[in-house]
Amino acid sequence: MSQQLLQSADLYRHSLVVDAATAGDDCVISYNPATEEPIAAVRLQSKQDYQDAVQRAIKAQRHWRRVPAPKRGELIRRMGNAFRDQCDPLGELVTLEMGKIKAEGVGEVVECIDIADFAVGLSRQLYGLTIQSERPQHRMFEQWQPLGTIGIITAFNFPVAVWAWNAMLAAVCGDAMIWKPSLATPLTAIAMTNIAHDVMRHQDIFNPPDCDAADIFGLVIGTDQEVGETMVDDRRLPLISATGSCRMGRIVGERVAARLGRSLLELGGNNGIIVMNDVDMDMLLPGVLFGAVGTAGQRCTSTRRLICHSDIVDEVATRLVPAYKSVPIGNPLDKNTLMGPLINSQSVDAMRQAIERAVAEGCEILTGGVEGVDRFKSAPGHFVEPTIVRVPKGVQPAIAKEETFAPLLYIFEFDDLEDAIEMHNDVDQGLSSAIFTSSLRSAERFLSPDGSDCGIANVNIGTSGAEIGGAFGGEKDTGGGRESGSDSWKAYMRRQTCTVNYGADMPLAQGIEFG
Repeated sequence: MSQQLLQSADLYRHSLVVDAATAGDDCVISYNPATEEPIAAVRLQSKQDYQDAVQRAIKAQRHWRRVPAPKRGELIRRMGNAFRDQCDPLGELVTLEMGKIKAEGVGEVVECIDIADFAVGLSRQLYGLTIQSERPQHRMFEQWQPLGTIGIITAFNFPVAVWAWNAMLAAVCGDAMIWKPSLATPLTAIAMTNIAHDVMRHQDIFNPPDCDAADIFGLVIGTDQEVGETMVDDRRLPLISATGSCRMGRIVGERVAARLGRSLLELGGNNGIIVMNDVDMDMLLPGVLFGAVGTAGQRCTSTRRLICHSDIVDEVATRLVPAYKSVPIGNPLDKNTLMGPLINSQSVDAMRQAIERAVAEGCEILTGGVEGVDRFKSAPGHFVEPTIVRVPKGVQPAIAKEETFAPLLYIFEFDDLEDAIEMHNDVDQGLSSAIFTSSLRSAERFLSPDGSDCGIANVNIGTSGAEIGGAFGGEKDTGGGRESGSDSWKAYMRRQTCTVNYGADMPLAQGIEFG
């Protein structure tokens, strides 16, 4: 283990963390997906642990909501700086536990730092509207109040950034939170929470008299049955922000709605790029390669479908195949590696089954394939070769309408942009999309009301790698949620319409005379 990873071990030191060799049935073991070796074990927490954490968070939040928002922002500024100080070891910890290459692991921590900076500025805004009243000597306006204590459920693929999108904004909005991280990446969650707690316990701004300031940032590591379902059904949590599969999102959305709570859902993506015949090929290839192969295809924004004009589809395929074959696969801590492992053996099996289904539906494997998946079978780690599947013209294989969380890219063919847009939108998911073209008309047609139906639509940029300044999220089975930038902060607050009568009369709205 490198010196930096030894430093990372200090980050996740916690009473819940035990040696994997001595772990019992009440623990979850964190494995390195590149070696399949255990890193450490974490004791699973119970329903009672969850109940205790929620009670502490609610108690702290009742004090936190009274702190002026700019003061809350000052603490988030300090927190961002604390993450900045630990950026490299945190990035390596992400790589060690999740398997993305170090550049992406560090990039994810940078995203956390960026959203903290964004939240600091936001803390001096949180604007409401002034509204013109129809009644004389009345002032009407909107203001935003803290929502309360919220629940955050995150997936394994972004164990830092997605929590930060929610936590940094929720905190400046005056909320407390309970975080249930993926059981595949519990050590990263502990490390992030340790840093947040250290900042909250060593400051002179927020020192509630009867509770711990650190309880604003609650963490409970438990199973879906023990903790997840309890959280989703908990009426004390007005908002559940959940990131994961569409299947998981349907369960969360229905159960939260049943208690009339709010849910912010960030679910699956089946992201497509339309490639016109006037494309700049030198721009397209790196955009597709990162979008489809980056993070081993384990981003919700990963490029999964390439919809190419018939005039250039052969050239695109011909140029992509050698680029795919040249991707260095291996130890994600090696600076020369571009693709690390999948998270576990189940993901490897899912990719193999998807390829087999594509072949059975008449598709052609251009590179990778089942042989590429099985090439690493006898070696440690959950490695696969990135795969390109050529879809015959006019065919719409059912498997291509599903999200396979792996580096699996389907190439389709079209003649007319209208057909390409219809093909692009003909999936259940609606997260990220792109078009590559030199035509202003084609670009604007793609961005028109009946163009891309996704929450993110790009021109001459790939589907992956969104900036924190824009609202992140998608439509249809992607869940409709929005996190990160723009006005996403409104999800963490409650809107209040206020009217002040500063006159001596009591006029009614709509001109009603009563009495």
